[in-house]
Amino acid sequence: MFRPEIKVIDCTVRDGGLMNKWMFDEEFVRKVYLANAAAGIDYMEIGYLSSESAFSRQEFGPWKFCAESDLKRIIGDEEKKVKLSVMADIGRIDYADIPHRSESSIDMVRVACYVHQVDSAIALAHHCMDKGFETTINLMAVSTVGMRDLNEALEDLAKSRVPIIYLVDSYGAFYSEDIDTLAAKYMERLPGKTIGIHTHNNQQLAFANTITAIINGINYLDASLYGIGRGAGNCPLELLLSFLKNPKFNVRPLIQVIEEQVFPWREKIDWGYFIPYMVTGVLNEHPRSAMAHMESDRKNSVVEYYDKLNGEQAHV
Repeated sequence: MFRPEIKVIDCTVRDGGLMNKWMFDEEFVRKVYLANAAAGIDYMEIGYLSSESAFSRQEFGPWKFCAESDLKRIIGDEEKKVKLSVMADIGRIDYADIPHRSESSIDMVRVACYVHQVDSAIALAHHCMDKGFETTINLMAVSTVGMRDLNEALEDLAKSRVPIIYLVDSYGAFYSEDIDTLAAKYMERLPGKTIGIHTHNNQQLAFANTITAIINGINYLDASLYGIGRGAGNCPLELLLSFLKNPKFNVRPLIQVIEEQVFPWREKIDWGYFIPYMVTGVLNEHPRSAMAHMESDRKNSVVEYYDKLNGEQAHV
């Protein structure tokens, strides 16, 4: 699958932070940064760009905000080794809080939105582009969107200056045939744009669906170390690099940082394939109720959760 246009984005800190409120310590983030650089990863998504008027630093860790002073400590005194990306959610960032590219260590801002927020997302992305940043729009939860609404959103995105548009399986509900269909639609309706893919692993299909996306010509690929991410997590980065036949990539640094930095988090938080996340994926629902169940003292009572979401009574 060697294709020089392919770019790989590591979402370990940004998506993984959804499981611990971005409380990763500086050593963790720096080690991930250095491993990404040694592995040849194209971008490291180091967190969110959020306004402190919307979120408290007492509740959330530094990677919810990605202040320049924090980024500088991760990069260190040496030349930056890998491009840095951040995500910005519509309604959670003020334009005034977005620095100019010349004053920032950030290279790319990815604007996340739902279909009904596309106009606002385009405006924010254009604002970031005018400040010198590379920019994408990540259209979330498209598994819940009707074709008419999706077509209208893609029509608006096609008219924008934003060069990269993401297909996002937010609920881990898609199968390979869904990726086939949607990849073709995005390609047709977004001429001249580069398409990206971001998958979740509710049905253990994040890696398979990413491969399907690659086969369909999608060139920006999201993944995370050991699949760490919200709920069921994401496509595992080490698996993806092992699949891509690009000599610039080196998997070993990723395996090492997984052993040293990611495995310890396995003792503190649960992510990846678990029955509650499977249930929400099959039902095409947001995993918030599954996450709450997994954080409760009844996380292993999976029949109870299954019956609750499916409206069934337990059989005696």
